Parts: sequence; C-alpha cells; structure tokens
Amino acid sequence: MKLKEIWSRFLQKLDDYELKKKLNLLYMFCVLLPLFVTDSIIFYTFIETERAQREYEMENIVSAVQYNLCTNIDSVARIAKSIYMNKSINEFSNKEFKNGLEYFVNYQYIVNDTLLGGDFGLETTMIKMYLDNDTIINGGKFSKIDVAKNAPWYQYMLESDREQFLYFYYDNISNPVLESKRKGIFVRRLDFYSEKDKENVLTLELNYSQMVSDLVEMNYEVPIYICMDDKILFSNEGHSNIRMDFEEFTKDDEIAYMKEINLYGAELNIYVLKTDIMLWKVIADNLLSILLLIGVNLFLPQLLMRGINSSFTERIKELSDGFNSVDDEQMIKIVRVRGNDEIGNLMCNYNRMVERINELIQTVYKDKLREQEMDIARKNAELLALQSQIDPHFLFNVLESIRMHSILKKEYETADMVEKLATMERQNVDWSDDLIEIQKEIEFIEAYLGLQKYRFGDRISYQLEIEEDCKGLRIPRLTLVTFVENACVHGIESKATNSWIFVRVYKESDILCMEIEDTGGGMDEDKMKEVRSKMEDASIDLLKRKGRVGIVNACLRLKMVTNGKVRFNLEGEKGVGTIVQISIPLD
Repeated sequence: MKLKEIWSRFLQKLDDYELKKKLNLLYMFCVLLPLFVTDSIIFYTFIETERAQREYEMENIVSAVQYNLCTNIDSVARIAKSIYMNKSINEFSNKEFKNGLEYFVNYQYIVNDTLLGGDFGLETTMIKMYLDNDTIINGGKFSKIDVAKNAPWYQYMLESDREQFLYFYYDNISNPVLESKRKGIFVRRLDFYSEKDKENVLTLELNYSQMVSDLVEMNYEVPIYICMDDKILFSNEGHSNIRMDFEEFTKDDEIAYMKEINLYGAELNIYVLKTDIMLWKVIADNLLSILLLIGVNLFLPQLLMRGINSSFTERIKELSDGFNSVDDEQMIKIVRVRGNDEIGNLMCNYNRMVERINELIQTVYKDKLREQEMDIARKNAELLALQSQIDPHFLFNVLESIRMHSILKKEYETADMVEKLATMERQNVDWSDDLIEIQKEIEFIEAYLGLQKYRFGDRISYQLEIEEDCKGLRIPRLTLVTFVENACVHGIESKATNSWIFVRVYKESDILCMEIEDTGGGMDEDKMKEVRSKMEDASIDLLKRKGRVGIVNACLRLKMVTNGKVRFNLEGEKGVGTIVQISIPLD
C-alpha cells in the first residue's frame, strides 16, 4: 500500500513537468545512464589492457637501461681483471727503484708494452694505480698510495674490506673547475702477486659524461632515473650536470615502474616515472573504437530525441505560444501546420478558432480603438493650433532690437554676443528637419564657442577645421555641439590654466570622421569607461534616467539615423584632456 501511494505521488509530480523535461528524463535514465555504464566498462577494459602493455614496455625499457649500464661496467671490470692478472704490471708495482731515471725507463716500458697507454682500447675509461711503493714518482698512471688515502672511495674500501667494487661520489677537490665533479670509479685491490703487507689499488674512472649521453641517446619518451640511495646518478630529464653535486630524488609518488640491481657492491635503483602521454596514447590507440562508441551511443539517440522534440514538443509549444497571444490585439495563426496525428488535427482546429476570434476582435475591439485614436488625433490637432499661435519670431525681433541698440551705442562686443545668441536660439527653435548640413552645425558651434570666449577669456581657445567636401553632408541637428558643450562644461571649467578645443571634420576612405578634442581636465579611467559605455549603449531607457543625458541623446540620434553603423571612440587622460571620435560610413 505504501509503494502504491509513493507511485501515485510520483505520477502527480510528473504531471507538473513540461513535456520537454519528461522526455529529457526518459532519455537520461533509459538511454544515457545505461550507455554511460556500458561505455565505462568498455573504456576501463581499454585502460587495463593499455596499462598491462605500458607495464610490459616499461619492463623492457628498464631491461635495456640495465643491459647498457651493466655492459659498460662489465667492460671496465674485465680491464681491471686483465691488469690484476698481468705479471709485468705487478712486478713493476713492487719493484724498488734506485733513482728517478730508472723509474722513468721502467715506466715507459710498462706503459708501452702492456698497452696501458691505450687503456686497453677503452677510450672512455681513465686508469690510475696507487702503489705502496716509496720509490715511484707520482704522475701518469701511477701514484703513491698516500695520495688516495683521503679519497672517499679509499675510506669506503677500508670500511667494507671489499676486493673490488663500484663507487659513485662527488669530488669537490679536483681541478680544473671544468673537470667532471661527479665521479664513478671501479676499484680493485692488486694483491694477486703483491706481498701481503703491500697495499696496491687499481682505479678505473668511468666517463660520466658519456654514460649520461648514452642514457639520453636511448630516446625514451618516459622519464628514467638511475639512483643510489636518494641520489640521482643518471637521468634523461636534465638532472645530470656533471659539475654539480648529486640531486636528491623526490618523485617517489610519480614512480610507475622500478627495479633494483647490484653492480659490484653498488645498490642501484632504476625508476621509470609516470607521464601524461600514457593516457593520451590510450585514447590515440583506441580512437577509432571510441569514436564509434560515441557515434552509436550518443549521436544516434540524440538525433532520435531531436526528431521526437521536433515532432512532439515543438508543435505543442507552438500551440501554447498561440494561446498566449490571447491578450494581444490579434491572435496569431500557426503558419506551418504539419502532421496528420492528433497534434496536427489540434493545430488545424486552433487555426479555425483563431480566424473566428480575429473576426470578432475586428468588429468589436478594433472599431472601438479606431474611435479612440481619432479622438486623440483631434486633441493633438487642437494643441498644435494653440502652439502655432506663439510666434517664435518675437524673440528674434527683440534680440535684433537689442543688437541694433548696442551698435548705435558702439557697444560692439555686446552686439556680437547677442548676434551669436540669436544664431543659437534659431537652431533650437527650428526643428522642421532633424538633419542639418555640417556647415550649419559648425556655424552654430562657432557661435557657441564665441559666447564661451566672452565667459572664459584667454582660458579658452578653439580651432574649427572642416574639409570642403564635408560641408554639405547632413547629420542630426545639435549633435556635434552637444560634444563641444560637454568639452567646455566638463573639460575647460575644471582646469584653471589655458585650454584648447579642436573640432575636425574630414573624410578617410569611405568614412566620415568627426573629432572633438579638448586639453581640459580630462577624466579618470573609471569615469571614461562609464561615458564610453553610455555612448555605445545609448537607448531610450538611458534617456529616461536622471542625470546628464545630452551625450546619450546625441549618440542615440546618430545611431538611429545611421541604422546603428556609427562608431564612437573616447580616449583621454586625467589632467591632460579628452578626445571623442565619431565615424560614420558614407554609404
């Protein structure tokens, strides 16, 4: 009973959902969710297969690196064994020399005849023997054992008591500076023929740089590290500067594969690190299968759902939009009735209903509206008749009388001011045409700036430049002067020093360019952004807001007369000035 009640409530809740939501729920739970589960299983299989393949490849990489490393070290060990077993070298090591000349003669003989001069054909290895023999001279291939007693490898030999071993260390004593500071040497005691109380030691220094190059030249895409304890000995990722101390390995959480090896007492770890390339390689290797799965499991059901939406929900929405037009003057018919199913028949019946209702609206509502419009028109005509009785020429006659009276009294400055004021007022009164020639607008600007000159004196200067072929072009009345007025009010007034206003009108290709520039107080960046936004977004709504709307008015009229093709640009700097650029396509 409880389950039945829950199911009933679910159905009631489902009835409140839109049809599109119901279909989306159906698509999500009955199509997408099962597909997501099955695709996830398939993709997991791809990942696991690739992981096994990656592990196999990393194992091969480590084996190759180990083989290369062991080959180099084994070749050095073989050289050490040859020297260890060489009787002539051992006899030379234990011989007591009478003087330096005898030592030098024997040295030349032993080097040339035992091939020590050529390092047994191994150019990458440097051979050095330290002898417990006070009659030899330090230098070349041989030195006294006392020279080596402070070396780290010698101390390790004494502590470990090993006959032979591989040892890596950082040498901060050796010179010159350019010599490799990281050392890898193979050490072997020379006690095969030596007396028990004699301590002769053979060292073969590895060519560290060559071993680094060998690892890099293997050209593996994955990062490879060869470490001893926590020290990085070799790497193909740039951690092998042979003149710097060994870096510490800190990427334990990035290890994808590792192998421990023991080379003549040296415990080494070979690490292969994880890379992002692995995931992308999985995708690249299985791209065709993934695309096929996406196409079959996602795009095909999506196309089917779009078809159902077009056939079912979209037609229902068209009917709903039609019924929502009941509050309009005229109900809207469905333009394209499609389908012979129940929804198609409902759309046909709706159109027939709309035709009948619109006829009723025409006969009742529209006739009443027409009467109201006629009443409003009649009242407007009466208002215009009253307005026409007010003669604006009265104001101009008075201004002309004042001007002539000033001329008679030789007050020419006052007469000039009155004449400019009359010019401006004629522009404000004459709205028979909203468009005006640019030449006329410039004359109005000149009158306005002339009046401002009387006000500001030497604080303001101005220059008007207009190309001859631009004078006859027409723009909305009082648009340029609005920007000039803004330059005076907000630019010149806020600056105590002398300032200029420049007005330039010219053509550039097929563009009419108008510029209003002032050297006044300017604006900060926030204010400039605000004004620039108002110019670009000028609209009726902005005009209705409180505050200064002159610029918004001018920009809106320019946008309306150019069908939105006009472009505005505002630049400037606080304390320096401002420039407004207006560009209008001449077509």
